[in-house]
Amino acid sequence: MLELKDISKTFAKGTVNEHAALKNINLSLKKGEFVTIVGSNGAGKSTLFNMICGTYMQDTGTITLDGSDISFMPEHKRAKMVGRVFQDPMKGTAPNMTIEENLALAYSRAGSGFFSQAVGRKKREMFQEAVSKFDMGLEDRMKTKIGLLSGGQRQVVTLLMCTIVTPKLLLLDEHTAALDPVTADKVMGITNSIVKENQITTMMITHNMSQALTTGTRTIMMENGEIIIDLDDEKRKNMTVSDLVALYKEKENKEFDNDRILLQKD
Repeated sequence: MLELKDISKTFAKGTVNEHAALKNINLSLKKGEFVTIVGSNGAGKSTLFNMICGTYMQDTGTITLDGSDISFMPEHKRAKMVGRVFQDPMKGTAPNMTIEENLALAYSRAGSGFFSQAVGRKKREMFQEAVSKFDMGLEDRMKTKIGLLSGGQRQVVTLLMCTIVTPKLLLLDEHTAALDPVTADKVMGITNSIVKENQITTMMITHNMSQALTTGTRTIMMENGEIIIDLDDEKRKNMTVSDLVALYKEKENKEFDNDRILLQKD
């Protein structure tokens, strides 16, 4: 489904600020895989997502999605195939538009028709039915502007916007990190439900190592722009956070330079 071959990216090349953000990344995901990604700040996790989305272009290597080479495809064209939810609940939506208008925009952007702010009855009913499944009362607030919603409600709407037309790939960029623990658990439960129901190939960045080992089907760890650990479901089974930290020390022969990554809970 997703194939990254020899992907490298260096910023400020040839200057005193030169930084190799990604170094010959090779990664292959099968259809329906759910991969969690952990790593210290600056490990290259968000750069990897930006490369897949087309926000940045790689210096070397190729990116293939569902059999198509998208290595140099513009970001707006990739958006029809790749959904992304950011850590900041304010990103990914139009705050001055209503819930139903945001959903209609996402629906049309994914290639399902021409966008109009005047949402028809059939679409309105479809959107209401979709949000009602999440038990957050959003079906009664379809004409509420997104900017007036709570962070958790907004993340759920963003999730739905990214998946109302099933994407080929879903990227979750620490999408629960800015939420309180109770809301974060609820949003994560909704995420798992959406991904499982639609069999969406998914990648999720998280600083919650316990969550990384129990969510999805595979866990990878990045450090200094490289993938240093890649665990399938069998290898993750019965593995604790301490086991993962020990594996990191064995691979890198050093301690984590960011204590936050050691937290088992956000």
